[in-house]
Amino acid sequence: MTSSSPAVGTKAGSLPRRPRGRRRISYFTKRDKLVLTVMIGIPLLFDLVLIWFPVLLTTIFSFTSWDGLGTMFKLPFNGTENFQAIATTNPDFWPAVQHNLIWIGVFLVVATPFGIFLAVLLDRNIRGTRVYQSIFFMPVVLSLALIGFMWQLIYAPDNGLLNSVLGRTDPNNTINWLGNPSINLWAVLVAASWRQAGYVMVLYLAGLKGVDPGLREAAALDGAGAWATFRHVVFPTLKPINIVILVVTLIESLRAFDIAYIVNGGRNGLQLLSTLITNNIGSEASRIGYGSALAMILLVVTLVPICTYLYQTFSKDVR
Repeated sequence: MTSSSPAVGTKAGSLPRRPRGRRRISYFTKRDKLVLTVMIGIPLLFDLVLIWFPVLLTTIFSFTSWDGLGTMFKLPFNGTENFQAIATTNPDFWPAVQHNLIWIGVFLVVATPFGIFLAVLLDRNIRGTRVYQSIFFMPVVLSLALIGFMWQLIYAPDNGLLNSVLGRTDPNNTINWLGNPSINLWAVLVAASWRQAGYVMVLYLAGLKGVDPGLREAAALDGAGAWATFRHVVFPTLKPINIVILVVTLIESLRAFDIAYIVNGGRNGLQLLSTLITNNIGSEASRIGYGSALAMILLVVTLVPICTYLYQTFSKDVR
């Protein structure tokens, strides 16, 4: 009989060792993981606390008749009564919707094309282009509240700049630009467009700087003029910038608040969805549930251009 010898590398009477599994190689040290946790966790915490938690509370409050008194754990739920009352019995809701639509129309038809025109003009590197850029961009740096105060001085009926230029200095012949409900919305839109045009100009000017000069040279060799070159060559190339400007214009129009509230509290011809929310939730009314329902309507409307933009962006990345 032959005896079996133990396997090489093992002791007699013991089983052979199994090969150990491969260790997972970590490219991050414990310090790296801690830093990443802090850098991601803190912004995420602020995002949840300052954005998503208020959105959740607003959604809950919109289905209640809570007036801010009492505990939040026993909310008087009333279903969709707030939304029905807003659409049927609120005399300011539909005028506010109309004013927001007018705001969008003026921004799209007047402010945005004027901002694009300024960008195209300044892109030609005319003399003093830096000075002009600073002048047109200055309103963007200012807040809309400050712009509202500035234009109140311009529109003042007694000694305002505009009435003085028009020669309407007689107290019986002055124009109350901000007090007359038939013209105050248009007067405020002039001030808001003044700021919006500078914002569009900066965005579009940055896009124009990235256009390949060879495209313009090729169009010039083909005999295309300045307008034809911009329309058929430059403008299609700036499609991403055009979409961004469109989305920004819609969002800025829907969330317009500061300048209208500064002028007259968002009343007397300047009703907007945002001012209705403040006037119902603020100390004057304290209708938390009703104001939250208005906020939900504005949120849903605002999400339409945002979701459209995100869908186009991510679908383009996938393709």
